[in-house]
Amino acid sequence: MMEYKMIVLDLDGTLTNSDKVITPKTKEALMKVQALGKKVVLASGRPTQGVVHLAEELHLQDFGSYILSYNGGVIINCRTKEIVFSAMLPVEANQTIIRLSKEHQVDILTYEGETIITNNKDCPYGQLESRINGMELKEVEDIEAYVDFAVPKYLFLDDGDYLAMVEPKVKAALGKNFSVYRSEPFFLEILPRGIDKAQSLARLLEKTGLTREEMIACGDGYNDLSMIRYAGLGVAMENGVLPVRNAADYITLSNNNDGVAHVVEKFML
Repeated sequence: MMEYKMIVLDLDGTLTNSDKVITPKTKEALMKVQALGKKVVLASGRPTQGVVHLAEELHLQDFGSYILSYNGGVIINCRTKEIVFSAMLPVEANQTIIRLSKEHQVDILTYEGETIITNNKDCPYGQLESRINGMELKEVEDIEAYVDFAVPKYLFLDDGDYLAMVEPKVKAALGKNFSVYRSEPFFLEILPRGIDKAQSLARLLEKTGLTREEMIACGDGYNDLSMIRYAGLGVAMENGVLPVRNAADYITLSNNNDGVAHVVEKFML
């Protein structure tokens, strides 16, 4: 049987249960696997700051495991704090993207260090992003003038029915150098093209000298599809969306039934 040396985990709906908590059983399994010298990678669309508390809970910094944040835009070695990989949107695209949000009358947010910056701090979807990630939400008077630095991604915020109409227009306006997709009905993400979890994991494997055959990837959502197809063992959570379950090599228990612990015990311990 293949010896798996790395496990890559999506967070919401995968590593954490519905209360956004890592259960003791899952934590114990992941501690054991790291003690054996295997790597744990937390792979999320969240900003880095929104992943750090979970990484600390799993002691990733003690074992030199990794955080892959912004859906693959940034990878950090938790022990050395070294940025292994980073892809930012070109600064000259900022104005175009911000103007598109104004044109379609949607709220917008992006990130500056440990802060979320937005045009409207009363927007419930911006407040949700702030809460999920434990990051302060700061309203900026003239966001177009303010963001004169490179950022990893933007989110357009509005209700799902409206964003569904805006999405194809934004795709068409931005063209092929950008990745535009919805991570939630109310979040339209804009990232540099070619940034997804699989492409960034390929770069991480190069750095660590591991092969994709030695990697397990677990997820539940559309943005996990690429890594589930890419990994030696692609695992879908029982609660995953249908395309993810169809693409997986193995379907584990749900995120509320320690699905991740089950995978670790079955394939890594």
